Amino acid sequence: MQNTVNSNATEKAKALLNFLSETAGKAIITGQHTQTNPMEEIDYIKSKTGKEPLLRGFEMLAYSPNINDNDASDACLTEVYENRNTMETALKWAEATSGIVTLSFHWFSPIGGHDKSFYAKNTDFDASRILIDGTPERAAFYHDMDIIAEELKKFREADIPVLWRPFHESDGDWFWWGAKGPETAKELYKLMFEYYTQVHHLNHLLWVWNCRLKEGYPGDAYVDVISVDIYLEKYARTDYHEDYMKLIASTTKNKVAALAEVGYLPDVEMLEQSHTPWAYYMTWSKEFCIGEQYNSTTQLQKMYASDYALTMDHRRKII
Repeated sequence: MQNTVNSNATEKAKALLNFLSETAGKAIITGQHTQTNPMEEIDYIKSKTGKEPLLRGFEMLAYSPNINDNDASDACLTEVYENRNTMETALKWAEATSGIVTLSFHWFSPIGGHDKSFYAKNTDFDASRILIDGTPERAAFYHDMDIIAEELKKFREADIPVLWRPFHESDGDWFWWGAKGPETAKELYKLMFEYYTQVHHLNHLLWVWNCRLKEGYPGDAYVDVISVDIYLEKYARTDYHEDYMKLIASTTKNKVAALAEVGYLPDVEMLEQSHTPWAYYMTWSKEFCIGEQYNSTTQLQKMYASDYALTMDHRRKII
C-alpha cells in the first residue's frame, strides 16, 4: 500500500491510489485518451471489443485562459472548439460509471503566443521567469492556476478522484514548460502542488509526474504516480519493460508507475509473463486508437479479451 503525498487526500483518492498499487504487476488498467465530447475513441473500442476502458483521459486545452483566437490556424481553432465543455463530459461520465479520470493539460502560454502556444515554438513565454517573485510571468502563471482550479473543484465537490498530470513530457523542449529544462518544469510542478494543496485544497487529486530525467524529478514528497509517454517509430511487440527500468532508475522505486501515453498498445501476453508493474496505460486519441494506422483490431481485441486487462467491467473493485 502506498500513501498519498497529500496528507489531506480524500478517502476516494486514497482508495484509487491503493487500487493502482494493488494492480501494478498483477494486471493492467486499460486506458484511452479522448479530447472531444463525442469521445469517438470509446465507441470505436466498444464496437471492436464489446468493452470499454476503465480509465478515460480528458483534455483541458480549451480551458487555457490565454487563447489567441485572432492569430490561430484553423487546426488550432478546431482543436479548441472540439475540446470545449469536456470537463462537464468527464464529470458526468465519472458520476455515472465510477470509472477512473485522468486529466492532461496542453496549457496555452499564460502570456503572449500565437496558434497552439503550448508549443514553445509558438511563444516567447519564459517559464524560468515564473520562479522570480514579482514578474509578469509569475502573476500570469498564478492567474491561470486559479482559473483551472475552479474547474478541478467541480470534481472535488462531486467527490471524484482525479489523476492529475501537469507539465507532461518535460524531458523534452517542445512545450513551454519544458523549454527551459526539466529543472524549471520540476519547480513549476512543486509551485502548483503547494498552491493547489495548501491554498485551493484540491485534496481529490493524485499527482502524476511525467518526466524520465533524473534532474527533473521533484522528489517522493510530491509525486503519487511516476509515468512516461512512449511513441515508438514503428510497431514492436513489447511490454515496455526496458522503459520501466529506465524510469525507476531516473526517478524512484517507491511509487506506482504508469504508461501515461502510448502510441502502440503494450502486448498484454508479454505483460502477463513479465509482470512489469505498470498500473495502467493510456493510448492517445484519434488515429492512435481509431483505424489500423497504429493499433490493429486484432491487437485491440487481444488486450480487451485478456483476463490480465482491467476494463469497465472491473470498476466496482476501485470502491
